[in-house]
Amino acid sequence: MASVTGIEDVAVAINDGSSKNGSVVDAKVEAKGNGGGAKGTAPIVKLGSKPTLIVHSPLKFLIMDSPKKENLHLYIKECKRHGVTDLVRVCSPSYSAKEMELAGISVHEMAYADGTRPPDDVIKQFLGVVKSRFVEGGGGAGAGAGAGADARGGDACIGVHCVAGLGRAPVLVAIALIEFGGCDPIVAVDFIRKHRRGAINAQQLDYLEQYTPTFNAGCVCSIM
Repeated sequence: MASVTGIEDVAVAINDGSSKNGSVVDAKVEAKGNGGGAKGTAPIVKLGSKPTLIVHSPLKFLIMDSPKKENLHLYIKECKRHGVTDLVRVCSPSYSAKEMELAGISVHEMAYADGTRPPDDVIKQFLGVVKSRFVEGGGGAGAGAGAGADARGGDACIGVHCVAGLGRAPVLVAIALIEFGGCDPIVAVDFIRKHRRGAINAQQLDYLEQYTPTFNAGCVCSIM
């Protein structure tokens, strides 16, 4: 773990690749206050789990768990690092979308109940964003502010998160691979699971196996 220095109030450590599951190791560090040497302890702010990049050219997704108010800045940093232009939130809000939007990332609200199949309107809305970014290269619905909104085509990346980043979010990404990549559902699921362990449970797999493409987007990607 990299050393942490120069900390006054809150210690923030970014994953240096040493932790097994990719998230920042939870720890306590000594913090020196502004009051003349008094010492205390402050918890390290961390990512819940390491975001997973799914690239299926030219499609590019970043699957994440849900940020919280106290660690939102870390998720923004990860999103910027991967060129995220749009963030799709499929769970109840746990942070302010305004901060993401101030960072140039358009937030799309597509919440639906955990443990259920995505409603048709959510699928349509999500595939609309994907088509706008990767097929038409138009920057995505709602884009327009900040550097991230200027990305087009292969430079774009769509972030998707639910609570844990293992169910609703990867299911939507799998649907995008089926619709836009012409992928067999099993191929799409295996591809996602290869990069994000624990994604898509048996019930969700059954749903995807029966999924019939309806968006008529055509194949735009190639298997890597």
